[in-house]
Formats: sequence, C-alpha cells, structure tokens
Amino acid sequence: MSQEEQTIKLDQRDVLDAAMTAGHILLENGAEIFRVEETIDRICHHFGVQSENAFVLSNGIFLTSGDEHEKRFARVEHIPVRGAQLHRVAAVNQLSREIEEGKYTLPEIREKLEQIRNAPGASKRALVLMSGLGSGCFCLMFGGMWQDCVAAFVIGCLLYLYLLWLNGRCSKIVENIGGGIIITVCSLLFIHMPLGMDMSHMISGSIMPLVPGLAFTNGIRDIADGDYISGTVRMIDAVLVFLSVAAGVGCVLSIYHHLTGGVML
Repeated sequence: MSQEEQTIKLDQRDVLDAAMTAGHILLENGAEIFRVEETIDRICHHFGVQSENAFVLSNGIFLTSGDEHEKRFARVEHIPVRGAQLHRVAAVNQLSREIEEGKYTLPEIREKLEQIRNAPGASKRALVLMSGLGSGCFCLMFGGMWQDCVAAFVIGCLLYLYLLWLNGRCSKIVENIGGGIIITVCSLLFIHMPLGMDMSHMISGSIMPLVPGLAFTNGIRDIADGDYISGTVRMIDAVLVFLSVAAGVGCVLSIYHHLTGGVML
C-alpha cells in the first residue's frame, strides 16, 4: 500500500470515527433517529466520504462505508437507552452545521465532541429544585389549591432525591414503581397532617418528573418518519414507565383502601 493510500485510509477512518461519535452523543441523549442519521451524513459528506451508510436503531448505530473508490469500513456501537440531555443534542446539532461551513478540522472536531460529551449538566441541587417546581406547577395547572401545590413541591423534591440516590442501580421498572410508591405515601402523609387538600391533585402533579414525555414524543416522530422498529421500542419503553408508576401508585392506594375499610381520600 502506497503512502497516499495509507493517508486516504487514515483520513476516511478518522472522519467515520468522528461521525460515529457525534451520532453516539446524540442518540444516548435523546435525539430522534432521523437527526442522528442526518448528522452522520453531514459530517461524512462534508469530508468527502460518499459511500457512508448509517443504520440507526433506538439503542445502536451500524456504520459502514466502502466501494470501488473508497476503503471498506464497518463499525457497530450499542447505546443503552438513557435519560435526555438536550443541551448536548443542541450542541452537536450546532457543531454539525459549523462543520458544513468548514470551520473545523478533524482534530478540532474530535476535541469539540469530547467537550460536548463531558459537558456538565445542571447541578443536583438545581435538578431537585426543578423537580419540585415542576410538580408544584403541574399540580396548580390540574386544579390543586395552594396547599396541594406546596405539598407537591416537597414531594417532587423528595422524589428526585430518591432518583439521585438510586443512580441507575436497579431496573427502570423497579425505579418507577418505587417512585410511584413514594409519591403516594407522601401524599397520604400530607393529607393527614393536614397540608394537602386533594390527594389526586398532589399525585397528578408529583408524578410529572417521572413521565417520559420526550421518549413518547420521539417514538411517535420516529414512527411517522418510517423508523418503525425504533419508534416502537421507544413507545414500549414509555408505556412501561407509565405502567410502572401506575403500579406503584395503585399498590399503595389498594393497601390503604384495605386498611381503612374502603375509605379513600
């Protein structure tokens, strides 16, 4: 193999590695399938890799290239379903547009992607506070009194502290069942204190941090775009979360109903 062929092979591989890294960051942080494929295509085509072919699922990327003019390349990455970090998705989107404008070389692109991958999200204190505020505001929107909103705020904060404590150490199903149990138990305690006025409003507001709205929406968008496998997987994942939370809430209410002889609040 001549020096020129070695250089072409190295450059092509670097381009595909950079494109794969960008796709990985997008997919693991909640981006839609079409967005991942489009970003990979943009990066490869800008650097002259025309034979690139990306096949993206909800938890994996298959990237190949090669024809009579370009060297063969194949790579597969498994990407577990995780929570959304939309600031990283937005950063990669912006980077891909700047790449098309010719603002970066390959080494600079790799450096930028590492910066985006390692970019810190919101602090734990801010996440707990936002969970509480979201719960309280949704409780108000659903018709709760100010006492219900205060209770939902506290429950939302406690819920996120529970999620941070688990930190992915158990399955998503167990995690969400536990979240539903915590929400319902706390709502019952606030009713008896009494701080809350309507337990249904407190529960409705407090479960919102657990609702996988982004996954459900992306699932619908993927199905609409013809990515039926990925869309179905995301929809099933969202439905499992809904059912798990409902199971946790229903379990506590059933026990309470049994212990109080049919009295429900």
